Amino acid sequence: MNHITQLIQQHPLIALHLGAALLALTVGAVVIARRKGTINHKRLGWFWVALMATTAISSIFIRDYRLPNIAGYTPIHALTLFVLISLPRGIYNIRQGNVAAHRGLMRGIFFGGCIVAGLFTLMPGRFLGDLLWKQALGLVR
Repeated sequence: MNHITQLIQQHPLIALHLGAALLALTVGAVVIARRKGTINHKRLGWFWVALMATTAISSIFIRDYRLPNIAGYTPIHALTLFVLISLPRGIYNIRQGNVAAHRGLMRGIFFGGCIVAGLFTLMPGRFLGDLLWKQALGLVR
């Protein structure tokens, strides 16, 4: 627990980003698993959209100058653009009645923005990866 407290105190923006991302991963999995079109799907869906927007917007201000980058933006930041463009498109699609396009975009955001981005974030050499593998678990030296 000491590592989480330290993260919140020393890097509040990263803590916000991590909290929103982990919650988005959890809520997104529930939304995907449950029945679609219900009021609960819509409520959880809007909550997930807010979490993903928070995650994406906060990532704009998180830079990494140690990895290959352009002005601190690494290739993982391409997912930020993808999410910020795709979220409104997914909402537009469902409001137009295009369920298939909505489903495809939202699943793409979930898998690309939550799963793929999460895996890249946890690689050794990245801030959260080092926090997990080196400090918390002591596995990588």
